[in-house]
Amino acid sequence: MQGPPETVSHRLVLPADANHHGTLYAGSLLRYALEAAYAAGTRGAGPTANLMLRRVLSLECRRSVPVGTLVEIRGAVLQVRQCYLVVGVVGMPLEGHDLPWMDGLFGFVQVDAAGLPLELPEGIASAARERIWQPLADRLEKLAQSRGATAGWIGVGFEKT
Repeated sequence: MQGPPETVSHRLVLPADANHHGTLYAGSLLRYALEAAYAAGTRGAGPTANLMLRRVLSLECRRSVPVGTLVEIRGAVLQVRQCYLVVGVVGMPLEGHDLPWMDGLFGFVQVDAAGLPLELPEGIASAARERIWQPLADRLEKLAQSRGATAGWIGVGFEKT
């Protein structure tokens, strides 16, 4: 039996993606990671997927990446709930290095045409038990101990200007 689907994407770091040091700019890194996470989530959820980013749970950058580098980013679904799934992404180690250059966890919610939460299809496979995804699955477990911040905004009473 085949394991959970995993996406693999490649990006060439171009001068337009660089900061003033000639390395990958943080905003471009976030874009790369989000695109890879969305692709993995959509592939995992299947052809009826209509995912919306709910939150960036975690994003770590461990190494600067110079312009001209071809990076590989892998993504996989690590957790599935009723309407919500979490995707992990890993920037595979650069040549001559042993650790990922970046990794992250992104939460997506399945929405209907009106943008309201919609139940995900059954049978979405999780890669959380696969060896490569274990560090992110462990981080996700720790992050699950803290609750979302939405409740803090309820009842604040914003004034219209």
